[in-house]
Amino acid sequence: MDRIARVCLFATLTSPVALHVPPGTAANGYPQKSIRLLIPFSPGGGTDLLCRALQERLERAFGVGIIIDNRPGAGGTMGVTLAARAAPDGYTFLITSASFTFAPGLYKDLAYDAIKDFKPLSMLTTQPLILAVHPSMPVKSVEQLIALARKRPKDILYASAGVGSNLFMTTELFKYMARINMVQVPYKGGGPALVGLLTGEVHVSFVGVLSSKPFRRTGQIRPLAVTTKQGSPAVPDLPTIDEAGVPGYEKGGWTGMFAPAQVPESIIDQVYQSVARVLKDPDAVKRLADDGLVAVANTPAEFTAFVHAEIAEWSKLIREMRLSSSSS
Repeated sequence: MDRIARVCLFATLTSPVALHVPPGTAANGYPQKSIRLLIPFSPGGGTDLLCRALQERLERAFGVGIIIDNRPGAGGTMGVTLAARAAPDGYTFLITSASFTFAPGLYKDLAYDAIKDFKPLSMLTTQPLILAVHPSMPVKSVEQLIALARKRPKDILYASAGVGSNLFMTTELFKYMARINMVQVPYKGGGPALVGLLTGEVHVSFVGVLSSKPFRRTGQIRPLAVTTKQGSPAVPDLPTIDEAGVPGYEKGGWTGMFAPAQVPESIIDQVYQSVARVLKDPDAVKRLADDGLVAVANTPAEFTAFVHAEIAEWSKLIREMRLSSSSS
């Protein structure tokens, strides 16, 4: 219970956190003040933990303080809306996940245009998610979970971070391809969703490799499989969902950095170079790999092409699955 209590406490921390470097360390010109990383999810989730893991290195790279500003809500779209409306001066950036590419297909009334209002700056990491169950569940494999869900389609509860979140879409894709049903229980972010699984409020959840690590070790959750096409070196004992009973299933997670559309290209380039230095540092690469994350740092052009393709692909899939912002 001590671990759960600490997670609960951590998940309530919503105020921005800043670690400032000594005055005068910033170079002449940009940047001259702290940079805000706006995260549209609650503390304790995978995107938040990644930013906190990289915070000190990013501060050294930029020469100024980094503020982590969590703004969860509406499957991440509330925080994304704030980022779209931020001043394009290079002092606010959005750090988000694949949910950015789901929203255009799910929501008809978004307050922003995912393509026109943002410049994709770089993918930071890729990582699998882990399909996990509460230890009270009488299943030890994906096949057993599917069989139980077919027998009890209205009894199994799964945790999401709200419609449109990565957890939601990952689970809905799993349900669709496995031809099963489970009942969604929405939380205000990945951190609270993990707490819901730990306490047994829900039976099933997809969890991050990093955020779930201590609880997998203690047996407080039971991992079944990973979402990627290939297995993860961070959890080599786990099969993929594709191998374990749902052929063709693949849902790799990623985290990326975006800028408001009108940020000057000179700043975009400078920020990308700083971020790339951090993510290509051998120590950072190793630390991320130990937690199941693969450092990427692709170029703005490469990341833009990826994001636009993902928006088109997910919009098509959402139509096939007949999902909408009111799905439950």
